[in-house]
Amino acid sequence: MRILLAGASGVLGRRTVRELTAAGHEVAGLGRGASNTVRADLLDGDAVLRAVDGLAFDVVIHAATALQGTSLIRHKEMAGTNALRTRGTANLLAAARATGARRIVLENMMFGYGYGDHSDRPLTEDGTKFGPAGTNAWLERHVGAMRAKEELAFGADGIDAVSLRFGLFYGKDVTDTTVLSMLRKRSLPAVTDNGRELAWVDVDDAARALAAAVERGRPSQAYNIADDLPTGFGTHVRAVAEAFGAPAPLRVPLWLLRAAPLAHTIMATNLRLDSSKAKAELGWKPSHPDSVAGVRSLARDLGA
Repeated sequence: MRILLAGASGVLGRRTVRELTAAGHEVAGLGRGASNTVRADLLDGDAVLRAVDGLAFDVVIHAATALQGTSLIRHKEMAGTNALRTRGTANLLAAARATGARRIVLENMMFGYGYGDHSDRPLTEDGTKFGPAGTNAWLERHVGAMRAKEELAFGADGIDAVSLRFGLFYGKDVTDTTVLSMLRKRSLPAVTDNGRELAWVDVDDAARALAAAVERGRPSQAYNIADDLPTGFGTHVRAVAEAFGAPAPLRVPLWLLRAAPLAHTIMATNLRLDSSKAKAELGWKPSHPDSVAGVRSLARDLGA
């Protein structure tokens, strides 16, 4: 198939290109960077339509975010990604219609289920509301953008939409760069988990899931994509430090992060995902049982 991929130059996008081309598909990247085949700002609808004029695609993938290099400390750091999830999705749907694409596959995140304490029960796609009203204006912007991304695509006439709701990413070019750099600078504390756990997924596994959704995802369906076992944020950070020989992170109580409101919100969240649907329908499964095993495997592979 001929596939237009928004976000092809990102950590997830590069791996998705690799998976799709290995499966025999032809992929064109859409974005502003020079590495993209189709050059346009995804937030500029007219520019996107000009860039795809005369081109034909079977599938469009929306994996574009503006999170590269961000510390995710302040809520405003999500503004670019929120815009890509709303205006960017609308512009990609217009591009899909203009190029004859009949399917769009979306990258989304587990926080669309809402931040906060979801108890110890793993959330399922059909049993838990996606995109509940945010508990304050900032969280409504984030959750609302994830909600809108799916609603726009699922409601588009003549286009099959599939959405993947990912856990937090770890793996090559994530753990060994951003996270490890922060640990070595002593700028990433290990918050006391106190029973709170989060869903995680290796970014290579995430790319395999996107490729599988292109071929096997059912129309108007969402799929959770995460390791089988959740891991507390503090536990994950300490595992990275141990596996790569970085200084042990400072253990801090959660309240100490209130000056960093978005980080505090994420680390205060207790959210597990059930990925049974993706296993059954996409033929996907994680490479590691949990993120601790995953980062240890990565460290061994890199000779750390």
